[in-house]
Amino acid sequence: MKVIRDPIHGYIELDPLTLSIIDSPQMQRLRRIGQLGLSNLVYPGANHSRFEHSLGVMHLATMLTEKIDTLNEDEKQELRVAALLHDVGHGPFSHVTENLTKTYTRQRHEDVKEILKKGELGEILKDNGLNPASIEDHIQGKTDLGKILNSEIDVDRMDYLVRDSHYTGVAFGLVDHVRLINEMKFYENNLVVTAGGVKAAESLLVSRFLMHPSVYYHHVSRIAETMITRAVDDLIQKKTLDPFELRRMDDPRVFEMIRNDDGYAGELAHRLDNRKLYKRALYVGFDEVGEGALKHRKNIERVEAEIADDVGIDPEYVLIDIPRNPEIAEMKALVKVNNRMLRLDEASNVVATLEQAHRDNWKMGVYTPKEYRDDVAKAARNFFEVKRTMKQFRLTDIEG
Repeated sequence: MKVIRDPIHGYIELDPLTLSIIDSPQMQRLRRIGQLGLSNLVYPGANHSRFEHSLGVMHLATMLTEKIDTLNEDEKQELRVAALLHDVGHGPFSHVTENLTKTYTRQRHEDVKEILKKGELGEILKDNGLNPASIEDHIQGKTDLGKILNSEIDVDRMDYLVRDSHYTGVAFGLVDHVRLINEMKFYENNLVVTAGGVKAAESLLVSRFLMHPSVYYHHVSRIAETMITRAVDDLIQKKTLDPFELRRMDDPRVFEMIRNDDGYAGELAHRLDNRKLYKRALYVGFDEVGEGALKHRKNIERVEAEIADDVGIDPEYVLIDIPRNPEIAEMKALVKVNNRMLRLDEASNVVATLEQAHRDNWKMGVYTPKEYRDDVAKAARNFFEVKRTMKQFRLTDIEG
């Protein structure tokens, strides 16, 4: 048994099987996949990778399975391996390219069976009697045991919230994951939180709520990620990049392809290299555009073309970012209190109040080069029929 030192969890133990998996090319690729996409343009320390996050998830999954007396050693090993491999299907820049992969290949990052069956990793799993289909089911949360990795409250969330907080320096990732793990049990095939873990579960949801606008949906990150998504899409449409190859690539390789392009993608790469990002022409929430804005998610390029035509500029200089309708899956986590099964938002007044507050964090953006900002802002406001509201300026608005 070997150990490695992790800045979040301390010493993590590695047995011979997990060591061999870690040394496979499929796992080593995750060292070159940033956990937070382009958030390092906002937080310079946010350079941690999917690799170390995967080790952390494996460590927490091991802690939780050790508390479950009904599991045998083979089941514990299979889940430990699934935890280690849960992000092996992520493409470059993590979630940034996920929608592109799904659009062009119909595959999500949890669809990993084909990755697990091939190459060195496939041989390792086969030699150890591990079934790729079963591991994929765990990763997708389709099994009872897989709920430890993929459910309303899981070890994946526990690790990334604490880890992302640590590397960004944002002091919102205060999740007592050790307490939470100690208060989680299987009851009637459901992973539940006992009464003693409600406060720890509340801290997880509050942390996620605070991290969303500060880190995951910071406007600079969203602008940069929208730009690189369009650059990758441009390469795919020009057949310079095969979308089926995309999820097997890493951040440096993809960015170098973008950088070497002599067209639109290359122009965006030059801007990203020099942090000459597009600016916010419009940045509004549901209070100003209403939920009707969500209907444009499927026709974003058409809307961009219409706004650009109104201004008289190339559509490539208008980028629209409409996030999906905000949901907090953790609210549906089951809590066992006084022998009663309740949803977390029923057991906690704190959690119940977060749903509306989370919706208040939702923002859609229209981005454009600085020289077009005023004209694009006017055209975008007209298109989306933005309501006039009393504007309270914040420092982030001034920084633009």
